Amino acid sequence: MSRIVSFRGLIAADGIDTVALHTINGATGYKIIKMEMLPNNPGTETPESVVKIYKVPQTTATAVIDFSDQTLVAAGIYHGEDTPNYPQDSIVVFDGEIFNQDVYITHKNTQSATSMNYYIELEQMPLDLNENTVATLKDIRNVA
Repeated sequence: MSRIVSFRGLIAADGIDTVALHTINGATGYKIIKMEMLPNNPGTETPESVVKIYKVPQTTATAVIDFSDQTLVAAGIYHGEDTPNYPQDSIVVFDGEIFNQDVYITHKNTQSATSMNYYIELEQMPLDLNENTVATLKDIRNVA
């Protein structure tokens, strides 16, 4: 039986957050079903933000989005203006892959040093031994 769990936070420009999902036996899997971003102070900032979610630890946050990177499971961009005459918009793309380890959220703001709020919903599901093994082996392969 699956259930929905959500995580939210405020991530600084050039920041990296960790969402702790790992378990002792790896028998719980997760899949992203929703990701949203909102500026820390809407209408007063001009963010050009890139928020990404990875399956492996990151050392730096970048604005480059490369979907050939098998460790990238979600990416979103957010553009806003400090005036109400221009709309704020965002684009989010995420993979339907099931993972059973921690994920790492990065934020790069190319226009300023403002922070960005993020909200993600994950579908949590039990994994049988075969699914557990596949998810764990994918994670091991991505780290090597």
